[in-house]
Amino acid sequence: MITIYHNRRCSKSRGACELISDIYNPSNEPVEIVEYLHTPLSVTQLEQLNRLLGCPVREMIRDSERVYKELGLADMSLSDAQLYEAIAAHPILLQRPIVVRNGRAVVGRPPENVKALFPEFAN
Repeated sequence: MITIYHNRRCSKSRGACELISDIYNPSNEPVEIVEYLHTPLSVTQLEQLNRLLGCPVREMIRDSERVYKELGLADMSLSDAQLYEAIAAHPILLQRPIVVRNGRAVVGRPPENVKALFPEFAN
């Protein structure tokens, strides 16, 4: 199963979806598209996703969003729990797309990053 946390208005997100459907998924592995702006992730789901990404929580956050500045999320004293709460309450803050496959995840910025989840396409 391939899961794509997707924002259809984002060109990078659309690009990652296209790469998966056109190149990296010739065996038609099932794909679940999660439009996280319509179905926000809970704090628990965000924590699980972060474990799969294996990165600091801050790398999951879009710091270019207006709400990032409004909430003062650049404050380095904020805890991971506070950051997860902010993303859960304001899903626009979540980096996009995030693609999950076989217990691993990557942020698809640029879309070509998704190739890392498909070792069968490694050079």
